[in-house]
Amino acid sequence: MDKIKNPFSPGAGSPPPELAGRDGILEQAHVLLGRVFQKRPEKSILMTGLRGVGKTVLLNEMERMAIADGYRTILVEAHEDKSLSLLLVPHLRRLLFDLDRIVGAGDKARRGLAVLKSFISGIKITVGDVEFGLDTDPEKGAADSGDLEIDLPNLFVAVAEAAEERKTAIAILIDEIQYLNSSELSALIMAMHKMQQRQLPLLLIGAGLPILPGLAGDSKSYAERLFSFPNIGPLAEPEAAKALKDPVKAAGEVFDDSAITEIYRLTQGYPYFLQEWGYQSWNHATASPITLQTIQEATALVESRLDENFFRVRFNRLTPREKMYLRAMAELGGAPYRTADIADFLGVKITTLGPVRASLIKKGMIYSPSYGDMAFTVPLFDQFMLRAIPDFDPKGKSL
Repeated sequence: MDKIKNPFSPGAGSPPPELAGRDGILEQAHVLLGRVFQKRPEKSILMTGLRGVGKTVLLNEMERMAIADGYRTILVEAHEDKSLSLLLVPHLRRLLFDLDRIVGAGDKARRGLAVLKSFISGIKITVGDVEFGLDTDPEKGAADSGDLEIDLPNLFVAVAEAAEERKTAIAILIDEIQYLNSSELSALIMAMHKMQQRQLPLLLIGAGLPILPGLAGDSKSYAERLFSFPNIGPLAEPEAAKALKDPVKAAGEVFDDSAITEIYRLTQGYPYFLQEWGYQSWNHATASPITLQTIQEATALVESRLDENFFRVRFNRLTPREKMYLRAMAELGGAPYRTADIADFLGVKITTLGPVRASLIKKGMIYSPSYGDMAFTVPLFDQFMLRAIPDFDPKGKSL
């Protein structure tokens, strides 16, 4: 088997050779893009799902669709160490300059730059050469109050009006959106509310962990009327089989059906793991067809790679107390895990687990699918915890 021709692409956000099983969400994005461009009301999209289901891949595909439909796009990834303002300002500056260069009557893009400069002054930030590069005067009284919930909607209005004047539209795409703090998420929701009220051509497509709908609802009660929250889950077995078979067939090789069945059992249909098993199985095979024996022989290598490159980077961010909590979850079997059962297993009062549970939720390691229940945000992480801490005795340990 020629390793150079290996069709699989395991990696963070790497596009798979076959985007199987996602027609529904892509059609939803297509409708959103079409309606907003025509100034028709439509809910923006906030995708939710566990790690490894392909949310980032979908965001990248939706950006490609938006560009093909005539949109100007901004794609950013939220994280704990950078504010939403710092993420957006450089991109908004670039976008407004691009709009200002378009030949045509009107000065909305120039006004947008003035409002952007006011926004930067109001929140007292300097983003590299952003402030230096804005040679226009700020528009006093516009987006300069210092209150993000007031200023961000006003800034979005100015940007969207500039796009409208230039007969285009804007798509803002934000990955890992659950990392926005409460005031940032609230300001973003309020800004999108303003877009819908005024039917301006600016939309939001975001992706985050399953806690996102709850965070949005807690921030603004009307969030469910502004956004749809499609859940991006693992692939069903026929879709997983297609994601594996079609790229291999296109490369002139084949999988045995028994090999496909085994990969699905091991991966539970999660797209990232499908790519990893497909990639290693291709490289391990000596000839086509790729057989069940090939999968079995490659599995140890796959698990080793996942442990070092996918799971351990998350594991290493944990405190000893957090590791104990997750190891206890893994010991209890399949999800969801009752918080009372975790406390019982660790031999502590449930009330003592609140801080460590809150910390793990904040780090994006676990979430609550229902009251009193917890689950991993990373598929197969329970199996990794059993491998990472094989000898675990909670007795005598204290949380």
